[in-house]
Amino acid sequence: MSSAGQGRAVKASSPIRVMIVDDHAMVRRGLAAFLKSQPDLLLVGEAGNGREAVALCPQVRPDVILMDLRMPEMDGLEAARCVRRQWPEVQVIALTSFGDGQMVREAIQAGVAGYLLKNVSAEELTRAIREAHAGRPTYAAEAVHALIQSAPSAPAQEYGLTPREHEVLALMVEGLHNPEIADRLVISRATAKAHVSNVLSKLGVSNRAEAVALAVQKKLVP
Repeated sequence: MSSAGQGRAVKASSPIRVMIVDDHAMVRRGLAAFLKSQPDLLLVGEAGNGREAVALCPQVRPDVILMDLRMPEMDGLEAARCVRRQWPEVQVIALTSFGDGQMVREAIQAGVAGYLLKNVSAEELTRAIREAHAGRPTYAAEAVHALIQSAPSAPAQEYGLTPREHEVLALMVEGLHNPEIADRLVISRATAKAHVSNVLSKLGVSNRAEAVALAVQKKLVP
């Protein structure tokens, strides 16, 4: 095996480093016990608020952070913004009891890689952590519904998407990312990225999750 192949094998076998951020000790304790039962997940740190999380992040170097949103001193939204700004390779999953559309939208704008409610099952949480580490977001059905309900309304014909941009939007709704969109449409990744940027701009949204929510609400794609 080549050295590059060996490097990939080592990386693939490394556990996902997870940090828990929640102001309730019992919640942290339960999550810690859950993480310790998963062979591919490694608990590397705990924090009781956003300020502690930001200070701890460079010390424990997490891959994924499970972040409560409503906490004292610094809430999860501000902490997520700080983490994503300073360490963009770290993925943040919002894990909260609240799922109103405004909070979901603000969390997505803060750069979270997932939005889950605290009634999530162990299997769903495990999958979300793995997906976030792979760069694929996961949103609770309740969060998606709230986001759709709160999406801005405007006549579909005013968006001015080209036929190709409609195709790209449909693939975004399917959950495909830029490389997968490029493969499906047999175009370069740079072209796929440009189409996605154009779609976001024309829809007046700031990210993929908002684009998907608006597309579903307005029935812009089949």
